[in-house]
Amino acid sequence: MYLILISVTVAYLLGSIPFGYILVRTFRGTDVRTTGSGNIGATNVARTAPLLGLATLVLDFSKGLVAVVMVSALFPGHLTLPFAAAFAAIAGHVAPPWLRFRGGKGAATGLGSLVLLTPKSILVAILIFAGVMIWFRRVALASISATASLPFLVFVLQENDNSMQFWLLVASCLLIIAKHHQNIRRLFAGTEPKFQMARK
Repeated sequence: MYLILISVTVAYLLGSIPFGYILVRTFRGTDVRTTGSGNIGATNVARTAPLLGLATLVLDFSKGLVAVVMVSALFPGHLTLPFAAAFAAIAGHVAPPWLRFRGGKGAATGLGSLVLLTPKSILVAILIFAGVMIWFRRVALASISATASLPFLVFVLQENDNSMQFWLLVASCLLIIAKHHQNIRRLFAGTEPKFQMARK
């Protein structure tokens, strides 16, 4: 139990690394939280610097992936713990202690965390994201749609028959969606902006 708690804690701390904030601070000398939506995720970083946005996306994805791979390697026979690590990594990104628990929205970290655990469902969810993004050009709507679809896809594609693992997946998805609460309000109000990257 002690080692399990350590692993989940490490997954949380790994997920809490605010790559978007670090990259913009390092290469632009500014605080990404003071621009655009104020979010530290790839979408807001890309509004300032497209290449840094891409780097943020890759790094946020990678930290979720590494957290799950690390815990899976430490406990190869424990099939539920990687789902707990995925939730912990997402929670770390959403609420990093280094930024007073005000972090990103968790979509990229969630993608990295779950890509090895539910690969078929993630692939379909990515297609849903791409379709909504192309049609509406709103990252938040695409992220919410893809995230909300994931538990249903896992059920339909029969990728998981363990209730604890499934509810950890649901909790992860709900955490990501909840973090989009401001976007949801703007979507209903018709004021959510379309995505545009910086030209320079």
